[in-house]
Amino acid sequence: MIGPGPYRATKLWNETIKLFRGGMPVRRHWAHFRSYDRSFTGAEAVDFLHELLIKNQNFGLEVTRYQTLQLLRKFIKNHVIEDVKGQFGKEDFEDNGHLYRFPPQSPLKPLPVRPPVRDQISVPRIPCWDDYENIPIPVKIPMKPLIMNSGTWNKRHSIAIGELPECKLIRRGELSPKHVDQTWKSMTLTHLQTVLGLQSLDGVLDAKLLSPKHIVHNVFGINKQGIVILKNNAEDLPHWVLSAMKCLANWPNGSDSRQPMYPGFEREVFRTVAEHFQRLKEPLLTFHLYEILVSILGLLQQPSVAVEALQVCCLLLPPANRRKLQLLMRLMAKVCANPTLPPLNNTIGARTLMVQTFSRCILGSADEVDLDELLATKLVTFMIDNHNGVLKVPSNLRKSVEEHLSHLRRAQIKYAGADTDTSMMSPPHLFCRQVSREEFEEQRVSGSHGAVGELLENIIKDKNMSIKDKKKKLKQFQRSHPEIYCRRFPTSESEAALFPEKPQRIKPQLMSLTLKKPFQPFQRSWSFRA
Repeated sequence: MIGPGPYRATKLWNETIKLFRGGMPVRRHWAHFRSYDRSFTGAEAVDFLHELLIKNQNFGLEVTRYQTLQLLRKFIKNHVIEDVKGQFGKEDFEDNGHLYRFPPQSPLKPLPVRPPVRDQISVPRIPCWDDYENIPIPVKIPMKPLIMNSGTWNKRHSIAIGELPECKLIRRGELSPKHVDQTWKSMTLTHLQTVLGLQSLDGVLDAKLLSPKHIVHNVFGINKQGIVILKNNAEDLPHWVLSAMKCLANWPNGSDSRQPMYPGFEREVFRTVAEHFQRLKEPLLTFHLYEILVSILGLLQQPSVAVEALQVCCLLLPPANRRKLQLLMRLMAKVCANPTLPPLNNTIGARTLMVQTFSRCILGSADEVDLDELLATKLVTFMIDNHNGVLKVPSNLRKSVEEHLSHLRRAQIKYAGADTDTSMMSPPHLFCRQVSREEFEEQRVSGSHGAVGELLENIIKDKNMSIKDKKKKLKQFQRSHPEIYCRRFPTSESEAALFPEKPQRIKPQLMSLTLKKPFQPFQRSWSFRA
């Protein structure tokens, strides 16, 4: 099973050729009085390849013998096989006893050279608030030591030692529609890349060709049943096509009593619907989404993952395409599940008829791709089986985008003085990269300790702060961050060196008396006795 990724259709083509060439039985055949070694008939090739495709998980049971015949005709056109006379290309493959053989050269297609994965370019960057209003937001980043007075220090750094600084609440304005649309586009493509398990969407999807307005309209511009409501009715299906689809979907209750009822009437109605969709210039899933949808086929062994990937992909469609696809898928599912509807074909069942009729109307490539029909059959079959979930809006995506937009609209707390200090402001554009848990813990410890250590040095070196205030701040710092304080002052001597003792000053009056007369001991000059 080939998983999702770029150029999956080419990989499937090469794999199919390898399996066919490696397993197709060849032997000697006689034709026109001549023998041909290592040859096979057209009927033998159809039988073998049909069985091979049915058993292959990339294609499945829905592959018909006619589709196998069409593929063998592409094989002879691309010189995968040739007739026994060496002719190929313009020759038509026949499902009969005509003889064919394998050419000696390799018919495999080379894979295109994939451009290198570019960081931050595979999907648009998710906008942050800085992009909207260009308002610098304070962030915790390592800072150069600053020389500040005590008043500035109190406002700016007292939070580190347990005090609450002055702050003000700044209300953010409403986001512009352009920024909301861009956020939806960025987060939708990121979600799709995550679901597919790809490192990049390069090679499977060109984000520049997608309209963010289509995504937003497909999410919110819907009715109670989840069907898209178009702003321009001219883009909708014609009234007569909608009436025919309603008639088949609700048969027999959907038929108008005024309509002529005759044998084969339901087939005429179905043919009317089929002819309209088969005349579309572009399939409903658009040429642009072909590669990404083929990649999703590699996830069909995980139905829940494939359904979620299809949900996201269908959000990228123009609203008119999404609405038509929703109505068509509902019709196909109801026709397949309606036992009262007369057979629409005498030879095949309703489900097979729906797949064969509408698969190329739903998925196709701009340039003819060799496995278009088989891949479209596989995808449409899966969509019919999971029609209830494929065209819904993924709830987890909508929730994450709305939470992100709510965060951008949330009010901001700004501390006093932050608007004057340019060193604490974030740059105009911030870019992030994912780090491991170990790196995060290391950066958290080193970053916070480094900033608090710089704060301690600012206290020590502040010459404008009085000794009394400095001792007070150091005591507060010691209580809040004892480890960092002990690292800076490992001994009592190093702490004492910060405040050297000064010689005790003698009072001026005492000093003058000492200079005039030397000190003499007390002497008793007379006796108390009479």
